Amino acid sequence: MSDLILAIVHHLIVFGIAAVLAAELALLRPAAMSPHTVKLLGRFDTVYGALALAILVAGFGRVFHGAKGAAFYVDNPVFWVKVGAFAVVGVLSIKPTVRILAWQKSLKADAAFTPPADDLGAVRRRKLAEIHVFALIPIAAAMMARGIGY
Repeated sequence: MSDLILAIVHHLIVFGIAAVLAAELALLRPAAMSPHTVKLLGRFDTVYGALALAILVAGFGRVFHGAKGAAFYVDNPVFWVKVGAFAVVGVLSIKPTVRILAWQKSLKADAAFTPPADDLGAVRRRKLAEIHVFALIPIAAAMMARGIGY
Protein backbone atom coordinates (compact mmCIF):
# COMPACT_ATOMS: atom_id res chain seq x y z
CA MET A 1 0.00 0.00 0.00
CA SER A 2 2.86 2.41 0.75
CA ASP A 3 4.18 1.85 -2.78
CA LEU A 4 0.80 2.84 -4.22
CA ILE A 5 0.64 5.96 -2.06
CA LEU A 6 4.19 6.95 -3.04
CA ALA A 7 3.36 6.46 -6.73
CA ILE A 8 0.16 8.52 -6.47
CA VAL A 9 1.89 11.35 -4.62
CA HIS A 10 4.80 11.25 -7.07
CA HIS A 11 2.49 11.50 -10.09
CA LEU A 12 0.35 14.26 -8.60
CA ILE A 13 3.44 16.33 -7.87
CA VAL A 14 4.67 15.85 -11.44
CA PHE A 15 1.30 17.05 -12.76
CA GLY A 16 1.52 20.00 -10.36
CA ILE A 17 4.96 20.94 -11.67
CA ALA A 18 3.68 20.75 -15.26
CA ALA A 19 0.72 22.97 -14.34
CA VAL A 20 2.92 25.56 -12.66
CA LEU A 21 5.33 25.63 -15.60
CA ALA A 22 2.42 26.13 -17.99
CA ALA A 23 0.95 28.88 -15.81
CA GLU A 24 4.27 30.69 -15.59
CA LEU A 25 4.71 30.48 -19.34
CA ALA A 26 1.20 31.86 -19.87
CA LEU A 27 1.97 34.80 -17.59
CA LEU A 28 5.33 35.53 -19.21
CA ARG A 29 3.83 37.37 -22.18
CA PRO A 30 4.08 41.12 -22.78
CA ALA A 31 0.31 41.36 -23.26
CA ALA A 32 -0.32 39.69 -19.89
CA MET A 33 2.30 41.61 -17.94
CA SER A 34 1.22 43.92 -15.15
CA PRO A 35 2.28 44.56 -11.56
CA HIS A 36 -0.30 41.98 -10.49
CA THR A 37 1.22 39.45 -12.91
CA VAL A 38 4.66 40.06 -11.38
CA LYS A 39 3.17 39.16 -7.97
CA LEU A 40 1.53 36.05 -9.41
CA LEU A 41 4.79 34.94 -11.01
CA GLY A 42 6.47 35.20 -7.62
CA ARG A 43 3.80 33.03 -6.04
CA PHE A 44 3.91 30.46 -8.83
CA ASP A 45 7.69 30.31 -8.68
CA THR A 46 7.55 29.71 -4.92
CA VAL A 47 5.10 26.85 -5.48
CA TYR A 48 7.35 25.53 -8.25
CA GLY A 49 10.30 25.41 -5.84
CA ALA A 50 8.23 23.66 -3.17
CA LEU A 51 6.99 21.10 -5.69
CA ALA A 52 10.55 20.49 -6.90
CA LEU A 53 11.60 19.68 -3.34
CA ALA A 54 8.50 17.54 -2.83
CA ILE A 55 9.20 15.51 -5.96
CA LEU A 56 12.71 14.78 -4.68
CA VAL A 57 11.31 13.51 -1.39
CA ALA A 58 8.63 11.42 -3.11
CA GLY A 59 11.12 10.16 -5.71
CA PHE A 60 13.67 9.09 -3.12
CA GLY A 61 10.82 7.51 -1.19
CA ARG A 62 9.93 5.44 -4.23
CA VAL A 63 13.54 4.45 -4.85
CA PHE A 64 14.31 3.37 -1.30
CA HIS A 65 10.89 2.32 0.02
CA GLY A 66 8.98 1.32 -3.11
CA ALA A 67 8.07 -2.19 -4.17
CA LYS A 68 10.66 -2.38 -6.98
CA GLY A 69 13.62 -1.75 -4.70
CA ALA A 70 16.58 0.55 -5.10
CA ALA A 71 18.45 -1.79 -7.47
CA PHE A 72 15.68 -1.45 -10.07
CA TYR A 73 16.35 2.28 -10.23
CA VAL A 74 20.06 2.59 -9.52
CA ASP A 75 21.01 0.00 -12.14
CA ASN A 76 18.67 1.42 -14.79
CA PRO A 77 20.24 3.89 -17.26
CA VAL A 78 16.79 5.28 -18.13
CA PHE A 79 16.40 6.27 -14.46
CA TRP A 80 19.61 8.27 -14.75
CA VAL A 81 18.31 9.95 -17.90
CA LYS A 82 15.25 10.91 -15.86
CA VAL A 83 17.39 12.21 -12.99
CA GLY A 84 19.61 14.05 -15.46
CA ALA A 85 16.61 15.71 -17.12
CA PHE A 86 15.35 16.77 -13.69
CA ALA A 87 18.77 18.26 -12.90
CA VAL A 88 18.85 20.15 -16.21
CA VAL A 89 15.36 21.53 -15.52
CA GLY A 90 16.61 22.62 -12.10
CA VAL A 91 19.64 24.39 -13.56
CA LEU A 92 17.50 26.04 -16.25
CA SER A 93 15.12 27.30 -13.57
CA ILE A 94 17.79 29.25 -11.67
CA LYS A 95 17.95 32.32 -13.95
CA PRO A 96 14.15 32.73 -14.20
CA THR A 97 13.84 32.44 -10.42
CA VAL A 98 16.57 35.04 -9.89
CA ARG A 99 14.89 37.38 -12.40
CA ILE A 100 11.45 36.90 -10.86
CA LEU A 101 12.90 37.65 -7.41
CA ALA A 102 14.51 40.81 -8.82
CA TRP A 103 11.16 41.79 -10.36
CA GLN A 104 9.51 41.29 -6.97
CA LYS A 105 12.07 43.62 -5.41
CA SER A 106 11.54 46.22 -8.13
CA LEU A 107 7.79 45.96 -7.62
CA LYS A 108 8.20 46.74 -3.92
CA ALA A 109 10.16 49.87 -4.84
CA ASP A 110 7.74 50.88 -7.63
CA ALA A 111 4.13 49.69 -7.46
CA ALA A 112 3.75 50.22 -11.23
CA PHE A 113 6.79 48.12 -12.18
CA THR A 114 6.63 45.71 -15.09
CA PRO A 115 9.67 43.90 -16.47
CA PRO A 116 11.34 45.23 -19.60
CA ALA A 117 10.37 43.36 -22.78
CA ASP A 118 13.86 41.94 -23.41
CA ASP A 119 14.10 40.67 -19.82
CA LEU A 120 10.66 39.15 -20.11
CA GLY A 121 11.58 37.47 -23.41
CA ALA A 122 14.75 35.96 -21.96
CA VAL A 123 12.86 34.48 -19.00
CA ARG A 124 10.12 33.18 -21.31
CA ARG A 125 12.67 31.43 -23.56
CA ARG A 126 14.28 29.83 -20.52
CA LYS A 127 10.88 28.60 -19.27
CA LEU A 128 10.19 27.12 -22.72
CA ALA A 129 13.50 25.26 -22.50
CA GLU A 130 12.51 23.99 -19.04
CA ILE A 131 9.20 22.70 -20.37
CA HIS A 132 10.85 20.92 -23.28
CA VAL A 133 13.41 19.19 -21.07
CA PHE A 134 10.74 18.46 -18.44
CA ALA A 135 8.83 16.48 -21.11
CA LEU A 136 11.68 13.95 -21.11
CA ILE A 137 10.92 13.01 -17.49
CA PRO A 138 7.53 11.32 -18.02
CA ILE A 139 8.87 9.78 -21.24
CA ALA A 140 11.67 8.16 -19.25
CA ALA A 141 9.18 7.14 -16.54
CA ALA A 142 6.97 5.41 -19.11
CA MET A 143 10.00 3.59 -20.50
CA MET A 144 11.02 2.45 -17.03
CA ALA A 145 7.50 1.25 -16.24
CA ARG A 146 7.79 -1.05 -19.26
CA GLY A 147 11.14 -2.45 -18.14
CA ILE A 148 13.24 -0.58 -20.69
CA GLY A 149 16.79 -0.11 -19.45
CA TYR A 150 16.62 -2.75 -16.76
